[in-house]
Amino acid sequence: MRVVVVGSGIAGLYAAVKASAKHDVTLITKDVLGESNTHYAQGGIAAVTASDDTIAEHVADTMYAGAGLCWQPAVEALCKQGPESLNELIRFGVEFDRAAKADAEARGTDYALGLEAAHSHARILHVGGDATGAGISKALVETLRKSNAQVLEYTLVTDLVLENGRVAGVSVFSSDGLATIDADIVVLASGGAGQLYRHTTNPAVTTGDGAALALRAGAVLADLEFYQFHPTALAVPGSFLISEAVRGEGAVLINNRGERFMTKIHKMAELAPRDVVARSIQQEMLSQGGEPVMLDATALGEDFLRQRFPGITSACKTYGLNLAKQPIPVTPAAHYWMGGVATDLHGRTSVPGLFAIGEVACNGSHGANRLASNSLLESLVFADRSADVLDLPWPDNFGFARFRDQPPLQTLDVDLSYDSTAPVVDRVELQTQMWDGVGLAREDLGLRGALEQFSGWRPQKRSLRLFTDYEDANLLDLAKAVTEAALARTESRGAHYRLDYPDTRPDFARPIAVRKAQ
Repeated sequence: MRVVVVGSGIAGLYAAVKASAKHDVTLITKDVLGESNTHYAQGGIAAVTASDDTIAEHVADTMYAGAGLCWQPAVEALCKQGPESLNELIRFGVEFDRAAKADAEARGTDYALGLEAAHSHARILHVGGDATGAGISKALVETLRKSNAQVLEYTLVTDLVLENGRVAGVSVFSSDGLATIDADIVVLASGGAGQLYRHTTNPAVTTGDGAALALRAGAVLADLEFYQFHPTALAVPGSFLISEAVRGEGAVLINNRGERFMTKIHKMAELAPRDVVARSIQQEMLSQGGEPVMLDATALGEDFLRQRFPGITSACKTYGLNLAKQPIPVTPAAHYWMGGVATDLHGRTSVPGLFAIGEVACNGSHGANRLASNSLLESLVFADRSADVLDLPWPDNFGFARFRDQPPLQTLDVDLSYDSTAPVVDRVELQTQMWDGVGLAREDLGLRGALEQFSGWRPQKRSLRLFTDYEDANLLDLAKAVTEAALARTESRGAHYRLDYPDTRPDFARPIAVRKAQ
């Protein structure tokens, strides 16, 4: 069977490695192999390994963080299969940090475990202190290189090829021009869309390509309005991520008066769910004229910070900041997309032959607000689950069990047609519109204004497109879809906060489905 995997983060790499044992696999990545959100992940990967922790508690923490929108079967699959899939990573050469002997004996695990927001236990495994993603990516890239899979770098997938309603391959663009690659199965593992926003912790490659491909091909998407903003990005150009694990170890947030403000807002203070912390920081910044708040880790000590967070310590120094000796300025930034291509528990989408795994997918395990460090785990587990069913017949009358348990609140048909005389979309202006109108706090006027602007642009003509033009076309399609979904959800829930609808509505604990207008 010919399998095309699109993307080379943890989901794509793992799926390609596993599938290559049985199938003819081609992995396509638009940059160098391994360049992805995975590579930059700092905090770690959540899984139950300690004797005082349980799968049931991991499930409960995930459900709580998801603000009533998680689909429990997906959460249970994620948390139950997590430890087993983690062992596969170890088999592929990932070396997680080990605990001191006394800590290992007390917790019943050899691994050094971190605590992050909304977790009831320390269960975050990490590599090299704060280089977890890089460690995982390196091991999987080396494993893939030894497999039979073919790798195409610097190659952009521009469209899905359909025959009789089923995926039959992909159209690609590279320095060799346009081409078509035939496939029996296409696995989208292309990551998120952080480049929708002016401030993001994501790398430049995160332009939502897979989600846009699927949307144009007629796939159903879901939960697009839920974009998670990480509370603590360094307030410098580039928005370098300051891992939640720093707060998990005891760092605190203070305003420009030196006051710790999170203790007045939530019982978990700095370790409250990410949406709570991010909005609280934004509110504090507004009250002090837009100045960033400060993250104070000085009580943790220089030796501990250098050992536990070597990458963050080093990055701070490049900006003239000493994490151990002074509070550092932080601000929220777009970080992770809970929404994406709607899938079942094995990554299958509404288009036969098309799978979606990792951040590009939406299987219901994250709900309205992802639990910290569940992202790498979700990519790993569902890549594993999808690889197990690649050669099985596509289910007849395919439907989403999630949509039976949680009937869509609404199904939106998004118009992806554009006026050929309109100006070509400008990425910086699009990112600014998304940040201002479809960001941390939203309201009707700002959402409608953003949507009007998006509808007044067009993608570059295909005959003139370079890589970035294809990316901009994808961002424009997704900006419209995200904004339409945010307008339709007239409540506040998880990462979606409406100033004009600040309350959570129990009857709205259902996904919003999105598809292309016919």
